[in-house]
Amino acid sequence: MRHRNALKVVQVVPAMQSGGVEQGVLEIAEALVAAGHESVVASRGGRLVAQLEAAGSRHVAWDIGRKHPLTLGRVRAFRRWLTEARPDVLHVRSRLPAWVAWLSWRRMPRAARPRFVTTVHGLYSVNRYSAVMLRSERVIAVSDTALEYIRRHYPQVDEQRLRRIYRGVDTRRYHRGFRPDAVWLRSWREQYPQIAGRPLVVLPGRLTRLKGHHDFIDAMRRVRASCPDVVGMVVGDADEGHRTYAAELRARDPEIIFTGHRSDLREIMAVSAAVASMSTRPESFGRTVLEALSLGTPVVGYDHGGVGEVLSTVFPLGKATANDSVAAARVLRRVLGDQASARRAVREHDFSVQRMAAETLALYQELVAESAA
Repeated sequence: MRHRNALKVVQVVPAMQSGGVEQGVLEIAEALVAAGHESVVASRGGRLVAQLEAAGSRHVAWDIGRKHPLTLGRVRAFRRWLTEARPDVLHVRSRLPAWVAWLSWRRMPRAARPRFVTTVHGLYSVNRYSAVMLRSERVIAVSDTALEYIRRHYPQVDEQRLRRIYRGVDTRRYHRGFRPDAVWLRSWREQYPQIAGRPLVVLPGRLTRLKGHHDFIDAMRRVRASCPDVVGMVVGDADEGHRTYAAELRARDPEIIFTGHRSDLREIMAVSAAVASMSTRPESFGRTVLEALSLGTPVVGYDHGGVGEVLSTVFPLGKATANDSVAAARVLRRVLGDQASARRAVREHDFSVQRMAAETLALYQELVAESAA
């Protein structure tokens, strides 16, 4: 039974499969449980549900993130469920689920409504569909980049409803002293014997055009021209809609290693000489960039959006002109040429999950206190 001052928080996301948004859901869910609150996540499911439930949260299957005409037909059922579940806070993190949630929420009696929060995780296309993320009672922006995006494109949003809460990394898992254990290292060497003794540059990310894989291949070819021992690796899978793109990438450069989905990215980044971030469009934050830097691994990334924001604070040496693979290759060569100096240039930071969770839970408490006043 919950303590009488405990909250019940429902987070809504399309699926719990993989990715930075889903990782943020897990982190807030764990923080809620640790603080004695009740945590519920609504999604269509995925590989992360087991981890979510093992940490004390409850998962409820709601397929309201699929782009299908029937999705908005679930509004009435979702409203009934909210009425029965009686959460104190409803926190939505994606646009289509936000439409279902908002249409459900606004028709509930005011006294029975949960407090409504959204997080702007991406720099979405600017239109009415995306504007639903700004209809909540509090809007969380995950970086200054995301906050400026909201202010520039949706100036009608009351500044009092906006909160900048940086994403973060779990400093207990991502820290300079981390080293993969002997079992992992042995397995890694067996899987990729061609890497032994050679500097590794890793590009993490799903196989979509936005992640800049073609730019990475171009940059790695330039780097190998003067540093032939360097190995390039792409860590990430392709969904059904991107199989052709994945095949196209593999055909372009047989020397690049494609691993598919891996659950050990932390270990891979820890043994890498550098990590690359070459998304062709600005991202709102760049969690993987921060995770790598927290391990002490240098990151070379395009200087735009949240990635540029993080690099400016933690590793300015790693910034390359946006969408310029020649510039990225130049910065990579500099980093690889003196790896010890590059690692020393990575600064300490306070982009922690612990801070993110504390600020998010404080926001929930603030909203619920307003209702009680």
